[in-house]
Amino acid sequence: MKRIIPWFPCEFRKALLASLWSLLGFVVVLSSGCSGGAGAAKDAVSGKVTLNGQAVAGEVKFVWQDKKQEMASPINPQGEYTILEPPPGKVKIVVKGMMAGQKLIAPPAKDAPKMEGAPVVGTGGVAPPAKYESVASTPLEFEVKSGKQQHNIELTP
Repeated sequence: MKRIIPWFPCEFRKALLASLWSLLGFVVVLSSGCSGGAGAAKDAVSGKVTLNGQAVAGEVKFVWQDKKQEMASPINPQGEYTILEPPPGKVKIVVKGMMAGQKLIAPPAKDAPKMEGAPVVGTGGVAPPAKYESVASTPLEFEVKSGKQQHNIELTP
């Protein structure tokens, strides 16, 4: 029997064929994982965070009452947040101001008085009052259920 490609040894052709099958399998696995996309979350909690009617800048964090799990979402310039795939249960809601590392993006002068609700430079929102920034002090609570939920958060000074 004549070789179709006489200049390649048999071992090379076997390795090439095995590589092609592996590549085909990899492509099939990748394409099957792309059908849902980011918007395909079955469970989600979303809403708007405001203070005196203005969007708040920062992040929303859900802390489950057993304190074994927490999930966070940045707040966009319109004040909106979304927590994807949260497990059901009662949570405390923490709202933290816009941070970069451990410092505010636009820190006030050392001798300036703390101004809750003052705009945070570059974020398009206001800073949340300090009482919402820790699990111990936040009065915000919510019960997460299966499915998509809407939960707007109105902060008070």
